[in-house]
Amino acid sequence: MSFHLVDTHCHLDEESFGIDRDDVVARAVSAGVTRMVTIGTTVASSRAAIALAKSYAPHVFAAVGIHPNYVAQAADDDWDRIRELVREPGVVAIGETGLDRYWDHTPLAAQQDFFDRHLTLSRETGLPFIVHCRDAETETVAQLVATSKLGALNGLMHSFAGSLETARICLELGLYLSFSGMVTFKKSATLREVVATVPADRLLVETDAPYLAPSPHRGKRNEPGYTRHTLACIADLRGEPVEQLARQTTENARRLFGWTIAE
Repeated sequence: MSFHLVDTHCHLDEESFGIDRDDVVARAVSAGVTRMVTIGTTVASSRAAIALAKSYAPHVFAAVGIHPNYVAQAADDDWDRIRELVREPGVVAIGETGLDRYWDHTPLAAQQDFFDRHLTLSRETGLPFIVHCRDAETETVAQLVATSKLGALNGLMHSFAGSLETARICLELGLYLSFSGMVTFKKSATLREVVATVPADRLLVETDAPYLAPSPHRGKRNEPGYTRHTLACIADLRGEPVEQLARQTTENARRLFGWTIAE
């Protein structure tokens, strides 16, 4: 493969990678996915993400945060730990954060509180935030719009699955939209319509591995190397050469995460 890709969102600390993590990373790099951002969902997984970034440098980087579904389980000092971890080498983003009304694990008010904490930390540090949104488009957009009044936003909507209107607002707020293997599913007609309209300089790709494996691997464990399948599908939907879209999405990721071209 003559081009490079960035998987902007995966969970390499997940137990399902425990038996062959070295091989998973090696397969990704061999497939052209030369950079991966592994995402924290709790203090423990954030620490694991940092350790993985160290072990698999220069291919793996970390994001630290507390996922909305785990906010209710967070200890009193967990947020202080996240604020400390954000300064560790290899950390390039904050999250994943956001709102989730599909699962009833954490009261919405508590999710909103922690979402605000992550957004504030992003503003304080200059690191981009990563937004999880499931069945909560209205509430998520409202909180992002409110926060934008305090200053420019710097972040991405992970595994975007929202409406055209939500995409429009997020783009107006200056956010990037990242698309996962869901866009390869034939039933995702609206999502396919959205991805075809996103400005090239705001488009990112991801796996959310080990979840949401794209066709032709749907139903199996996902891994970062499969980013190429999602990219190929998006290129087809947009009528663009795969190599051109690969260069564009990689440049977008470098810009968002603060990587230099030479890296």
